[in-house]
Amino acid sequence: MAATQSATTSSISLRSINRNTRAQNPLSDRVELMQKEILFDVLKQNQFTCHFCFDRVSEENASLRLNDKAASIGFIFRHIGETMNLFGQFFGIPTDVKNTTMGQTDNGQGLDVDTSRQLISRGYNMLKELIENGAAEDWLKPVDTPFFGTVTRVRLFAHVLFHNSNHAGQISLTLARGSK
Repeated sequence: MAATQSATTSSISLRSINRNTRAQNPLSDRVELMQKEILFDVLKQNQFTCHFCFDRVSEENASLRLNDKAASIGFIFRHIGETMNLFGQFFGIPTDVKNTTMGQTDNGQGLDVDTSRQLISRGYNMLKELIENGAAEDWLKPVDTPFFGTVTRVRLFAHVLFHNSNHAGQISLTLARGSK
């Protein structure tokens, strides 16, 4: 209960700071700068943590699976890149990326590792630009999603990064124990 109350209080405090002091207090500029730095650090940490397995994905191991019913490394890698870009649409960022993995069966969509790597790079760049160009108060605005219902933009941002980490773990396990 205390953690929930604390999180709610922090959210309310940030909203109050952003709404009430933005134009009349230089503190609001520092708060916004600090908020952006925190988001950048969280994004950088996700990139750093995930790169340990992402950098090991190759054409040679893209077809590895944990078992015959599991998705291949290449499919999961492709899924990460597609999802990052497709979730950008919830932030109002258009994309030309097509969904070939969400809710789909692995039929070899992930064998082009270079394209998947480019999608992931585009996704991280999109998130970076979102932080750079977004206003502090935008992070608390609601977003309607078919997956989670209505959530704040910062929660959706956090989910994208969690999603990356989750699938990076699957890739790492498959690299260690997978077979063709």
